[in-house]
Amino acid sequence: MRTSVNSIRLELYDDLTSGGWLEDTSLVEKYTISEDEYDKRSGTFRKFKEKMASQNPSAFRNKMSDDYMEDLCANIKVGDRCEVEPGEKKGVVKYVGRPEALGPGFWIGVQYDEPLGKHDGLVKGTRYFQCPPLCGGMVRPDKVKIGEDPFEEDEI
Repeated sequence: MRTSVNSIRLELYDDLTSGGWLEDTSLVEKYTISEDEYDKRSGTFRKFKEKMASQNPSAFRNKMSDDYMEDLCANIKVGDRCEVEPGEKKGVVKYVGRPEALGPGFWIGVQYDEPLGKHDGLVKGTRYFQCPPLCGGMVRPDKVKIGEDPFEEDEI
């Protein structure tokens, strides 16, 4: 018994991608438009956003105030031992305040005991504190537990 199978073989050769010009976007000419020309256009995202803001101004206001979580910082001081959630990461408070580079409200800079952080105290080009590489983190005050050693009671 013999079975017949119909098939097609297609081979495609593309010389356009040789040299990598499709992968390297710096070689692609970019479309540019001046601010004045863009403002003259209708149906742009900028016009849509302006229209939405005029209809509902509260939707475009910052939802967090500058003193967001300030009350939680009242008992947190630089030098305090702490534990950061999630993950029960232990460390020392190195910064308490409102960093411009991060979102509004108060933040706590922590130097972790182990390299569990993201930086060395330099965040978005601004130095908030100094610590070894990958030992620093900026967290919201509600994630920080302060005490002599807040984690000792769990380990006993």
